[in-house]
Amino acid sequence: MKKYIITVLGHDRPGIVAAVSKALYDSRCNIEDVSQTILQTEFAGIFITTMPPGMNEEELRKALEQRLLPEGLSVFLKEMEGGGVQAPVETEPFVITTMGPDRLGLVAGITALLSAYRINITNLQAAFRGGDDPRRNVMIYEVDIPGKTDQAAFRAALVKRAGELGLDVSLQHRDIFEQIHRV
Repeated sequence: MKKYIITVLGHDRPGIVAAVSKALYDSRCNIEDVSQTILQTEFAGIFITTMPPGMNEEELRKALEQRLLPEGLSVFLKEMEGGGVQAPVETEPFVITTMGPDRLGLVAGITALLSAYRINITNLQAAFRGGDDPRRNVMIYEVDIPGKTDQAAFRAALVKRAGELGLDVSLQHRDIFEQIHRV
């Protein structure tokens, strides 16, 4: 079966996930993965689905648009490449947290370094509320660091880049991060 990535965007309100999942159910599509978030006042949802035999992408697009466009939601479809299975790579999960005054280029500066070290970002949350109070501007990167990465060199490069950007930075193994931040 073909898998599709369905992205839904719109002004946040209760019931969006219910509307999307009902539209997919009515089209006999199986939801395999879903991730959704609220960015300021906007909803962003990503659904990985499989379509039933005999349905094509255009039919699914029309069915979703018919149900969701009247609710002010935008819908985008893309066929998933490679069947969703990725060759395993030995990695360790880490959490990088940065805090500092908001300014242009913070995300680009950190992510360029991660890319140079072939570090995959699995989740990113950034809240920029402006001003010079560093507690109001926080980025949390959940990353998978390849086992072959020179940890000392990466840590030194991360601290250097954060300093250049005027950021405080923390790098912790995800297990330690979760234990420290458990409420």
